Amino acid sequence: MNDKTVATQQHDVSYVLRICAVAALGGILFGYDTAVISGAVDALREYFSLSPAETGWAVSNVVVGCIVGALGAGWVAGRLGRKKALVLAAILFTVSAIGSALVDSFVWFVIYRMIGGLAVGLASTVSPMYMSEVSPKNMRGRALGMQQMAIVLGQVVVFYVNYRIAAGAAHEWLVEYGWRWMLGSEVIPCLLFCLFVFSIPESPRWQAMVGQDQRALKTLTRISNAEHARHLLAEIKDSLQEDHQGRAQKLNLRETGLTLILFVGCMVAMLQQVTGVNVMMYYAPMVLKSVSLSTESALFQTIWIGVMQLVGSLVGIWLIDRVGRLPLMRIGTLGTIVGLLVTSYALYTQQAGYLALFGMLLFMVLYALSWGVGTWVLISEIFPNRMRSLGMSVAVCSMWVANFLVSQSFPMLNEHPLLMEQFHGAFPMWVFAGCCVFCYWFVVRFVPETRGVSLENIEAVMLAKLKRVSPSREERPAMHSSQA
Repeated sequence: MNDKTVATQQHDVSYVLRICAVAALGGILFGYDTAVISGAVDALREYFSLSPAETGWAVSNVVVGCIVGALGAGWVAGRLGRKKALVLAAILFTVSAIGSALVDSFVWFVIYRMIGGLAVGLASTVSPMYMSEVSPKNMRGRALGMQQMAIVLGQVVVFYVNYRIAAGAAHEWLVEYGWRWMLGSEVIPCLLFCLFVFSIPESPRWQAMVGQDQRALKTLTRISNAEHARHLLAEIKDSLQEDHQGRAQKLNLRETGLTLILFVGCMVAMLQQVTGVNVMMYYAPMVLKSVSLSTESALFQTIWIGVMQLVGSLVGIWLIDRVGRLPLMRIGTLGTIVGLLVTSYALYTQQAGYLALFGMLLFMVLYALSWGVGTWVLISEIFPNRMRSLGMSVAVCSMWVANFLVSQSFPMLNEHPLLMEQFHGAFPMWVFAGCCVFCYWFVVRFVPETRGVSLENIEAVMLAKLKRVSPSREERPAMHSSQA
């Protein structure tokens, strides 16, 4: 069966989307867990009498758990399987939600939030890994886009929940109890995830990797049809056999280009975080409060930031398999720069009203349709089968390292007396705008178009792009001689 025939095989799209939707519940908890702190941070700061550095730690400590969880996710997913790894994440989410809502000590608050971070790191690695491995190549972008959709949906829900908890409440109640209700509300999506995750099959590619060929064939047949399933299983086994031979021969990673592929994956993941999205998600009420009338008004405006990210994600999911990854990444990056500059202008000139909110909304919709959707799609598909667990783990870990650095440093940078006096909160936005310029250059320079490429052929596409950027040593003398 040739590639053209295989590409025309009919897939059970509704089944693929259903099992991906269940896996994406991990993304909902990812978004919920990381964004819930936005509504609670002011109350936490007062309840525990936190300094600016400690306020940053209250927000960013979860990322330490994310880093550890992402680092261990490759091993867990490789040893236990993708499905059991998601079950473990669901349990950790639940423990964190209950524990962090009941504590009276800042130390224990940090510990329970770190447990939630372990769950986020695990889910943020394994959920897109699972979706990439069960999705046919012609709908992989849409399926993986569900991860970003789920993250954003979780954020929108928690922004609304935070607003409803705070609406009409006395300041003293918010400081004493409100933040507990905000953090504890996560138990509901946690229980839903625990309930539905048992209904999905194991990843057929993982089953093939551990010798469970009949189970893999059964899952692939359910996704597609018997003929196509047999062909795809043979293709997966051939790819794994080549990988096994490569490991046996101890190929030089530098020559095969795997180090460069890992570098690109990690950079794409890290650059997503330095766009400034963390400030929009974690500190939006704090930023908007400076140009709003009240905490309640800032929390209400934050809902619309989540809504616009949801809209952008829908547009990105609809377009990513139609126009490709790179056009979205390029256009979206330029839009984020404009949004950051508008926001910085409103903050710098201290314009009350909706200009700052407009800039943040513009940023979020353009970010969501590009870096929001595109990053998860790219880091889920650019790694060869033999290193997908490791590659995803290291890339997502890199993402969380960048997340931590931004989340921890923003309150100190934003509240620095000299910077605040001179720039009124605009300075960090200028820094992020500069980072977005670098993001645009990196995408154009190093990232290939992967639309419609099967996972088994991704490596060749990646190496072809990287070879043009960084020619091998053997080619360089020829290039120099031709130029002479």
